Amino acid sequence: MIIRRVSFDHPDAVKLNDQVQAEYHVRYGDGGDATPLDPSHFEPPNGVYFIAYDEYDSPVATGGWRAQDANDEGYADGDAELKRMYVVDAMRGRGLARRILAALEEDARAAGRVRMVLETGTKQPEAIALYTSSGYAPCEKFGYYREYESSRCFAKAL
Repeated sequence: MIIRRVSFDHPDAVKLNDQVQAEYHVRYGDGGDATPLDPSHFEPPNGVYFIAYDEYDSPVATGGWRAQDANDEGYADGDAELKRMYVVDAMRGRGLARRILAALEEDARAAGRVRMVLETGTKQPEAIALYTSSGYAPCEKFGYYREYESSRCFAKAL
């Protein structure tokens, strides 16, 4: 597997984003994640977007982080927010999400961010298991879905 930095509007990123949005719709029945995102959110030094490619140069996993600082949505100064973590069905269970997560944490730390935060939902038990087994702990809710009962927020010091 090769991890490459790409723009959030790269064709492979768009393809994988469409797949993760479809999965969110199946799980939650709400059309997908409505959090406003812009390609500029993932441009260094204020963020990054990674895609993992297999030996055939097919995109198989993705994830990004974007800088956040204290605001009325509950973020704290120095936060790096994880977004669009996803592994295609055929490649799940091979540790790809852990590798993407480690690369994102390293990149955010190098950019001076002090805490990685993420929001997921109760209908994503695999995500919750990944994050808790990677050192993330529940934290005060933040972000677009902070008032949703099904929302779960986690944080890890970098």
